[in-house]
Amino acid sequence: MTRRAITPGTFDPITNGHLDIICRAASMMDEVTVAVAKSAGKHPLFPLEERARLVRQATEHLPNVSVEAFDCLLVDFARQKDAHVIVKGLRAITDFEYEFQMNALNQQLDYNLETIFIMSPPEYMYLSSSIVRELASFGADVSQFVPPCVAKALAKV
Repeated sequence: MTRRAITPGTFDPITNGHLDIICRAASMMDEVTVAVAKSAGKHPLFPLEERARLVRQATEHLPNVSVEAFDCLLVDFARQKDAHVIVKGLRAITDFEYEFQMNALNQQLDYNLETIFIMSPPEYMYLSSSIVRELASFGADVSQFVPPCVAKALAKV
């Protein structure tokens, strides 16, 4: 049986912390789909297709990783992909509280869908897309926090 996982997120933009989780998921699973959520309510800086393109560029070195945009319930997307595992990163206790609730809801919607949480290493525990966007908005060099393709895209915004 092929072990398929979904690693979902808004990825606005993808950070090195996200990339760390994706790489670690790819080392555990046969196939990983990075699911880029539309998340219109978050008012993303980058349009959905641009976010998906940046994630594709950042993960092109991972042969068992694919990237797709989605705009539906995560459990429905997982069913479409025949994935039985969701992989999420956790940075702090606040992430855990939110993800614990989401896991409970996903279990109610699809009991066969498991969630695996991967702890962020210390160097990424503080890192978030919103922090990167704010730093970039002030002209700060964000190259240590994001893949090169994202640093270039942020410089153009």
